[in-house]
Amino acid sequence: MRRLCLIFLVLFAGTYLANAQVQVGEKAKLSGLLFGDYFWMAENHDPDLEGENGFWIRRIYLTYDRELSDSFSARVRLEMSGEGDFVSSAKMRPVVKDAYLEWERGEHAFTAGISNTPTWALVEEVWGYRSVEQTPLDLQAFGSSRDFGIAAEGELDPDGKLQYHFMFGNGNSNNSEIDRGKKWMLSLGYQLTENVVVEVYGDWNDLEDDTDYYTLQGFVGYQSETVNAGFLYAYQKRKNFFAVVGGDLDLDLNVVSAFANYKFSEKATGLLRIDHSFDPNPLAADNDYIPLSDEAESTFIVGGVDVTLDERVHIIPNIEAIIYGENAFGLQPGSDLIPRLTLFFTF
Repeated sequence: MRRLCLIFLVLFAGTYLANAQVQVGEKAKLSGLLFGDYFWMAENHDPDLEGENGFWIRRIYLTYDRELSDSFSARVRLEMSGEGDFVSSAKMRPVVKDAYLEWERGEHAFTAGISNTPTWALVEEVWGYRSVEQTPLDLQAFGSSRDFGIAAEGELDPDGKLQYHFMFGNGNSNNSEIDRGKKWMLSLGYQLTENVVVEVYGDWNDLEDDTDYYTLQGFVGYQSETVNAGFLYAYQKRKNFFAVVGGDLDLDLNVVSAFANYKFSEKATGLLRIDHSFDPNPLAADNDYIPLSDEAESTFIVGGVDVTLDERVHIIPNIEAIIYGENAFGLQPGSDLIPRLTLFFTF
């Protein structure tokens, strides 16, 4: 890890000197972002978490992009984040978020390495507030934003309205490979109008112990200078999900989400999102920063105001709430209420 950090520092120094002396800054760029919060667990289904409050950094990205030629480019991105599990107190350490080579040919791009998946790339773009919260499928642990493999994306028609993103990867995010199976992912999007886009996404993740995940998602998004909005439905079957504990039962998960953000002025944008998970989700209980109850269906609500202090600096006061249905015993877990003050900036 120290070597990795040293390499990144060398790249930074090289880019700085190149810009200063031979002006190769047109071919290389170093950028980054940071977002974190002051949070307060005003209410929580877990009594041990209720009342917790403090500061944390949820993400830091340091990204190096380099054009190698007219056709080839490369990216290396380091990510650092707090543990967010309300137990660990370890210092943040960098991990590799992106590391890929990209070849562009006409209207198509081919990627090899650790790169973004098609799972919720478009949804995250339309939602526009990853700094506030993960997309619905990310929050419900339906997949990952990154995978190690090969990918292809581009346009399938002369007008550029029909787009695709295919990926064949390990199915283990940016971690090492641990089984023989692989993950197949494909999204198809169509630009209905200048503002409206629709997308269908599907994947198959072949895991160990005869466990397979199958995911389907449909999404409609609207984007304009003042309003972004979206609606999605997603279904995931986790075949033999409980095999590890001696059973062969499948797990079926269904999620719907609707969101919108509206730009009131140059300095203020309001945002609102509502997700509903129709099924208890065991994996969502392990979420960092916002662990969900795995006992009952849930409705997640977040609302806030994005205050632009500068083009690259945003303060976003927001409130997250999770309301649960009844569990298998007819009992309802307590609700979660989390006021936060989020800071987001790019550099």
